[in-house]
Amino acid sequence: MDDVNQQTEAAGGGRRSRGERGAAGRRASRTGGGPGPSLPYVTRRIGVYEVLDEEGLQLIERNADTILEEIGIEFRDDDEVLALWAKAGADVKGQRVHFPKGLCRELLKTAPKEFTWHARNPARNVHIGGNATVFAPVYGPPFVRDLEGTRRYATIEDFRNFVKLAYMAPSMHSSGGTVCEPVDIPVNKRHLDMVYSHIRYSDKPFMGSVTAPERAEDTITMCKLVFGDEFVDNNCVTLNLINANSPMVFDETMVGALKVYARHNQASVVSPFILSGAMSPVTVAGTLTQILAEVLAGASLTQLIRPGSPVLFGTFAASISMQSGAPTFGTPEPSLVSYGAAQLARRLGLPFRTGGSLCGSKVPDAQAAHESSNTLNTTLLAGTNFVLHAAGWLEGGLVSSYEKFMIDQDQLGMMQKLAKGVDLSDTGQALDAIREVGPGSHYLGCAHTQANFQTAFYRSPLADNNSFEQWEIEGEKRIEERANALCRSWLESYEAPALDPAIDEALLAFIKERKDSMPDAFT
Repeated sequence: MDDVNQQTEAAGGGRRSRGERGAAGRRASRTGGGPGPSLPYVTRRIGVYEVLDEEGLQLIERNADTILEEIGIEFRDDDEVLALWAKAGADVKGQRVHFPKGLCRELLKTAPKEFTWHARNPARNVHIGGNATVFAPVYGPPFVRDLEGTRRYATIEDFRNFVKLAYMAPSMHSSGGTVCEPVDIPVNKRHLDMVYSHIRYSDKPFMGSVTAPERAEDTITMCKLVFGDEFVDNNCVTLNLINANSPMVFDETMVGALKVYARHNQASVVSPFILSGAMSPVTVAGTLTQILAEVLAGASLTQLIRPGSPVLFGTFAASISMQSGAPTFGTPEPSLVSYGAAQLARRLGLPFRTGGSLCGSKVPDAQAAHESSNTLNTTLLAGTNFVLHAAGWLEGGLVSSYEKFMIDQDQLGMMQKLAKGVDLSDTGQALDAIREVGPGSHYLGCAHTQANFQTAFYRSPLADNNSFEQWEIEGEKRIEERANALCRSWLESYEAPALDPAIDEALLAFIKERKDSMPDAFT
C-alpha cells in the first residue's frame, strides 16, 4: 500500500488550484469518496431480445443433432469418460463419441434450471439462472496494463489488486477466477495463491482452478476448509470455466477439471471458445449449430458423472479479421450469436453465460469504449445469467487493465439501473409532480424532484458532464486519467473483509503442505 500512496501523491502533481480542490470535493461528495454500497445481483425487469423464430430455432437444433450423431465430438485421452458414454448408449469409436438423437437432452433433464452460488459471506450469495444476472471480472490475461501505463507480465500483487477492486466495485457480484495470470509464481503452485487471494481479499463468490484435475481438487479442498465438507457437497460454492477446444473437441485438461467439479456438485460453465471463421464456420447459423452441439455434449457429461450437479450453457464468440486473423470484438455477428445462443439455452432450461466488456483495443480509448459497450449491451439484452469478462478486458483478452476495469465497472452500474426497467409505482408515475408544476413552469424545485433527485438518475463517478470551462479548470483530464486516480484511491482505502483466523490458518497450512510436496515448475 505504501507504493500506492506514493503513486497517488505523485499523480496529484503537487499543490492543486482552488478550482481543482473544489471539483475534488464535489466529486467526493457525489461518489462518497470511494465505492458506494455493494449492489445485489441484477434481477432483470426488462425483456430479452430474440433474433430467431421457432422455425429458426428448430432448424439449428436439428442441425446440432446431426453433428452429434453423424460427425461426433472427441473426448481426448480419457478412457473413463469414453466408457461412461458407451454405457449411456453412445457409439464410441476411438476417442470420438457419436450421440443418438435425444440422448444429451434426456441427460440434461436432471440439471438444475436455477441455483444459488454461495459466498463465504451469505449476504453476497448470488442467484444463477432465471432473471438474474451476475457480473464477474476479466479472466485469463497473462499481461496487465498498470497504473503507470506500462504493459507487462502480471504478478500475484496484480492478482490481489484486481480481487480487491472486484470486492470494492458495487456492481461486481463475484471476484471472478483468473483475473490475471501471476507469472512470478510457479505454474504448478500459483493456483493455490490465486484461490487463497479470492478467499482472503474478498467475501464474494469466486471461481476455481481448471488447469489440471489436481488443481481442481485443491480448489475443492480449500472450499471445504472455508465452508465445511457437507456444505460443499450439497451446495455450489465455486463456479468453473470449462472451455471446449473448438471445433468439436474436449481435451483431457478440461474434461479432468469438469469431472472433479461435477463429482463435488460444483458448477461447470461449459463454454465453446469460438473465433468464427477459424474455429467455427463464418456464418452465424453455422456457429450457433456447432456451439449447441458442443454444449450439449459437454453439459450432459456433468449429469453422467453426477445427476443434478449445476451446469451452465456458455459461449465465448468473436469474429476474426479475415485479413490478419486477429480476433475482433463489438461487431454485429457475435451479438447475433449471443442472442441466438441465449434462446437455445432457455429452451434447454440451462442458465446462460456469454459476453462482457470485450474489445481488441490496446489502450482504454474510444475503440475500447465502443466495442465494450456494444458487447455489454448485447450481453444484458440477451438475458445472460453469468457475465465473465465484465470489467478490465483489453487487447483481445491478453491484458487486464486497471484503468479499463474502473471504467467498465462504472458501466456495469448503468446496466444494473437499466435492468430495473420502468418504475410504475405512484412515485414512478409522478402525477403529483405534474399537478404541482402545471403548464409552462419547471420541475427543479417541486417536492417530487426534491424528494427523489438523489436516486432518480445514475450518477457516474468518472464521466465529466460539466462545462468546458470547468473541465479546463480541473486539468483537462481524460476519463482514463480519472479512472487511474479513482483506482489508486480505492486500493489505498481497501480494507479486507473479516476471515475467521482458524480458517485462514488452515488454508495457509494446506497451501504450504501442497507447495512443499512438489518442485517448482514454470511450464
